[in-house]
Amino acid sequence: MIKEADEGPYYNFFHFVDFSRKIILVTEHRRESFGEPFENIGRMLKEISSRFSDVEIIYPVHLNPNVRRPVTEILNGYDRIHLIEPINYPYLIWLMSKAYFVMTDSGGIQEEAPSLGNPVLVMRDVTERAEGIEAGTAKLVGTSKDTIVSNAERLLNDKTEYKRMTKSGNPYGDGKTSERIVEILSAL
Repeated sequence: MIKEADEGPYYNFFHFVDFSRKIILVTEHRRESFGEPFENIGRMLKEISSRFSDVEIIYPVHLNPNVRRPVTEILNGYDRIHLIEPINYPYLIWLMSKAYFVMTDSGGIQEEAPSLGNPVLVMRDVTERAEGIEAGTAKLVGTSKDTIVSNAERLLNDKTEYKRMTKSGNPYGDGKTSERIVEILSAL
């Protein structure tokens, strides 16, 4: 069953999540992942949940039936895997800021997560966001269950690898663009 989070302050919105655990945020929606890749991703999430009792997985499930059907069939009913309805952008960013790492196929999230210091496992075979891969803030892991599990396991167990990915630096900017624009405009 896909949960609907309550309206209200962010922690109240996600009242069903234990934020003392490591949070893994998952988003997956791309057409090339329909079918077997989605099934692999579901099996992978079950395996991570069963191996790591200190992990909670939050997955805002896309409305497309090609996404919802396999995700709910495979992942429904697991205590620490939270399938939720899609959420608005401020809630997604807040949740991303609380995540230990992010697993996604989203190009936008590949750019946003490093701004918050999040390692990103990119569940695709190719990405148009090569800067993140080259900088080391993201890793291309495909949709093979074993490959994704081993990379997630490494981030959960290897503090050196985790720190390397969080400290690689954001290849998409340093977060100071608006300050620079204000300075430029003030100088005019």
